[in-house]
Amino acid sequence: MKQHRAPLFEALKRHLAREYAGFHFPAHAGGRGLPPSLAGGLARLDLTELPGLDDLHAPSGPIARAQELAAALYGADRTFFLVNGSTVGLQALLLAGTAPGQKVLLPRNVHRAVVGGLILSGADPVYLLPPVSTDWGLFLPPAPADVNAALAAHPDLAAVIWTHPDYHGLATLTAATAAAIREAGLPLLVDEAHGAHLPFHPHMPPPALTLGAAAAVQSVHKLGGALTQASWLHLKGPLPDPSRVARALALLETSSPSYLLMVSLDLARRQLAVSGTRLVGRAVELAGVLRRGLAALDGVAVMKADAGQADPTKVVVATGGLGLSGYRAAAILRRKYGLQVEMAGATYLLLVVGLGTRAADVARALQAFRSLAREHRPVRRTRVIGPPLPPPAEKVLTPRESWLAAAKPVAPVQAAGLVAAETISICPPGIPVVFPGEKLTPEVIEYILEIRARGFPVQAADPGLASILVHCE
Repeated sequence: MKQHRAPLFEALKRHLAREYAGFHFPAHAGGRGLPPSLAGGLARLDLTELPGLDDLHAPSGPIARAQELAAALYGADRTFFLVNGSTVGLQALLLAGTAPGQKVLLPRNVHRAVVGGLILSGADPVYLLPPVSTDWGLFLPPAPADVNAALAAHPDLAAVIWTHPDYHGLATLTAATAAAIREAGLPLLVDEAHGAHLPFHPHMPPPALTLGAAAAVQSVHKLGGALTQASWLHLKGPLPDPSRVARALALLETSSPSYLLMVSLDLARRQLAVSGTRLVGRAVELAGVLRRGLAALDGVAVMKADAGQADPTKVVVATGGLGLSGYRAAAILRRKYGLQVEMAGATYLLLVVGLGTRAADVARALQAFRSLAREHRPVRRTRVIGPPLPPPAEKVLTPRESWLAAAKPVAPVQAAGLVAAETISICPPGIPVVFPGEKLTPEVIEYILEIRARGFPVQAADPGLASILVHCE
């Protein structure tokens, strides 16, 4: 395959070179009709399904060739470009691969996008509760014994949804787990949103497709060099049926796909194919400099990233030794030192070193943390911890049944014993605290009130959590 080519980008450039007088959508005429602050060279590529530019939903020209190059690069049988993010890819996989009432095994710490897929498909989730690290308060990979037990207890499963690697870079899918799922005859559908760069460095966790996944969805905009929202979906094997996946994407995805997003996928694939090893290697080296510099500071702890077990470009930093919650530390770093982290948790910060990170950025981050460590030296070591996760609640309805049932808002203190009619998640990373159709226990209500009091970034019908949607009795 000619990985140095960019078929869609080349088709757009040929079109622009002909200097057409365009009377078509988008009607900003190559940027001339945009607000002046938006107009520029990139806007000229914002085109539509014109002759020679192909059609995302029936590709046969440059889009088809660009997708074929991406599939070849990642070892997939077929790749679909996505302009609605990894969210639409995950939802299309569930819609295409499962039917109402069919059981799907999934770790409870999936992204909330999966809930949307369950609502659309009508599938019945079987939740697998992963362990939680006592040191970091983060989810750990489900134990192989727990996976095997769930597979044995539910012989009628239709599919397995997995997240690998997770938001914090931890590898969650092992060869043994993937093999057990394959031996059960189940398609393994992987949310690999944070893994577009995995094949390009030996210290990265193994990519899902190499472990035997039937499908993997990647947010190329996160770590692969594409524009925000640009993603792709890889298929390998007969299930789920590729034609059904294509139909599901045609149903769920916009009928006016952005050529800016698609061409960014085409060019990101070319860059990864031609220079990925060098670019990702440089990011790993810079992350190592950052990691070692942070670990040398008194009162700061850095989570290990052993080769193959975690993405080394994700740097998780605990600030409890400075007497600071992650939220407080992030606010100080942003306001006082101009340093913006990817995420602040109750006990830690997440910093991402990407393809565009410079050595000067790492030096600036280290200087900011050195100043933070000098200014916040607690007399007595204080361990800042987050609220403990509540035990999983009883599932009363499937997410689809919950979505279709009548609901009303009630105050959290009145919700204990009622059935949730919405998803409540902390975002980032987007992991649901409450799934629709679950009975709200006193422990869950207490947790919700605690995260509201601590100012966690919540996505819910009422983001302030003054009310919760519950089912009418």
